[in-house]
Amino acid sequence: MRGRWPQGLEYIDKLEGEFEEKHRLKAIFATMSGDKRMLEACVELGIGETRFHQLRETALQAALVAIARKPAGRPSLGSVSESELIRRQEERIEELELALHEAQVREEIALVLPQVRIVANGETAEAEKKMPRRRVKIRKSR
Repeated sequence: MRGRWPQGLEYIDKLEGEFEEKHRLKAIFATMSGDKRMLEACVELGIGETRFHQLRETALQAALVAIARKPAGRPSLGSVSESELIRRQEERIEELELALHEAQVREEIALVLPQVRIVANGETAEAEKKMPRRRVKIRKSR
């Protein structure tokens, strides 16, 4: 037979993840390959048989999903339903309408406030136009 010798459970050590997670995965594969009995693995991991079955099923289901065939390339926009696109666009329109209304209110406030003066009793009165101050030249005395 040509090629490399198969790597067993040592391959799990090369994967990214925490030591404990790798240890659990090794125990699961060891029971499946017949290297360990399930009770030995349960004692080693400090868990019960029911929890071990749950872990094994979760790990195998995740592996199955990970290796499932997927279409090549980017997902098309067709994968999103038309009603979903319409809902997203309607939400975006509502957001933009709200932002427009807020901007209009701010503009009105900015236009009105410089011309309004609050009098002590809470009533408003028109503010007087302020004339720019003239610069006074100071003459130096001799």
